[in-house]
Formats: sequence, structure tokens, C-alpha cells
Amino acid sequence: MNNPLLQLLVLAGIAIFLILRLRSVLGTRDGYEPPQVEAPDRPRPRFDVIEGTAEEPDHDILDHAEAGSPTARALAAMKAVEPSFGVMDFLNGAKSAYEMILMAFERGDLTEVRPFLAEPVAAAFQSVIDARAAKGQTVTAQYIGTRETALAGAEYDPATGMAEISVRFVGELIAATRDAAGNVVEGDPKAARKQRDTWTFARRMGQDDPNWQLVATG
Repeated sequence: MNNPLLQLLVLAGIAIFLILRLRSVLGTRDGYEPPQVEAPDRPRPRFDVIEGTAEEPDHDILDHAEAGSPTARALAAMKAVEPSFGVMDFLNGAKSAYEMILMAFERGDLTEVRPFLAEPVAAAFQSVIDARAAKGQTVTAQYIGTRETALAGAEYDPATGMAEISVRFVGELIAATRDAAGNVVEGDPKAARKQRDTWTFARRMGQDDPNWQLVATG
């Protein structure tokens, strides 16, 4: 056997030995191998999905009334009867009504706001207006703005469908009452004053007429 052939056989033997040695150390990869799963070293949180066990909170109510309070329950009952009813929408409307009714009273003419007044309230307002007129008094007034509009309470009677909502207002206006001679007998024509009121509005829910009536002042 010549030397080149001998050298080739020796090299082949060495190569086979190295391959077998590497296979024993590194292992082999034949076809598909399932991924190794490591045992968790800490418990993993469970996420259970439970459908239909809780209702989405109604922030239109909870932004103005404490959850579970009689006021919140009354407002929820109103919405159940009339889904289009919104607390925030009501408060915005009440704010506009407050300015409109207050200024009509100060001017001594309830004509425009009469549909929004319950009969006892309209009669009480009119009696004050008539008393001023009998004394020859006049009122000048300028409304500056409503500084606060906040829900004060709510009640609902499911038997009659009648809802009542009380609202706390803080308004700012300039108003002065003058006698027949033009002398100021009440208020100040140059200084603004704050007007604090809690008014209660009522309406039968579920009816076509959307207007609330002022049923009490305080």
C-alpha cells in the first residue's frame, strides 16, 4: 500500500472518530422535535371571562350621584322608563331654565315662562310681582351668569311615573328695586350679588311632552 493511500485511510479514520465524538457530546436532531417546556417558577394569574354578571357603570348618573344612593336609584329608574333621558342633558336644560325664569320674575312678566311653572309656583311669583306693582315699584336686572349647577336630589314614583329632580343653583346678577320716585329700595344697581336657590322640577316620564315644570323653590 503506497503512502498516499495510507495517509487517506488514516485521515478518514480520524474524521469518523471526530464525527462520532461530536454526536455523543452534542446529540443529533432528526426530524421534528417538540419544544421543551420549562416548569414555571411562579404561579401565573388566571383571567376568567364571565359574561353577563355585571353591568357597565352609568357615569351619566355616577358623575352626579353616589352609587347605590336613593338619588342614583331614582335616576336609574327614570332611564329605565325613558332611555333617552340624560342627567347631564337635564342639568344643562335646568341651567337655561333658571336664568330664563329668574329674569322673567325680576322683569315682572311671566308670559314666556308660564308653561314651565307649576300652578302654585306661578301663583307665588305672580303675587310678588303684583305686590311690587301695587307699590309702584320697578326692577332693573342684568344676569351675569350661573356659577354653579349641581344635582341636589331625585325621586321617582313608579306607580305614577312622576319624577322630581332638585337642582342647586348659584347665579350672579345685578338687580335693584326702585320706588315710584326712582329711589332704590332694594338691591344695588352697580354691584353684583349672588343668588342661591334650590329648585325642584317635575315631569311624568315616558310621555311625549319633554318639558319639565318648576314645582318648588327654596
